[in-house]
Amino acid sequence: MTGDVVNLRQFRKRQARAEREKQAEQNRISFGRTKTEKCLTTTLNEKASKTLDQGRLEGARPGAPGRSTPDGEET
Repeated sequence: MTGDVVNLRQFRKRQARAEREKQAEQNRISFGRTKTEKCLTTTLNEKASKTLDQGRLEGARPGAPGRSTPDGEET
């Protein structure tokens, strides 16, 4: 009963390749997005920003001239 002879250098290289491939698969899942998905996200963010800006009141900025403080003094 003899065991198979294994070249350790080749075994280590094969094992390292398998680990790199496993990591690459995880990265593809985590970071891989198509151009269409990226464009859609950008468009949705721009739309949300415009919608938010439409509801903004011009004189409601903190520190704006002519605005009074809670104790009645004008800034």
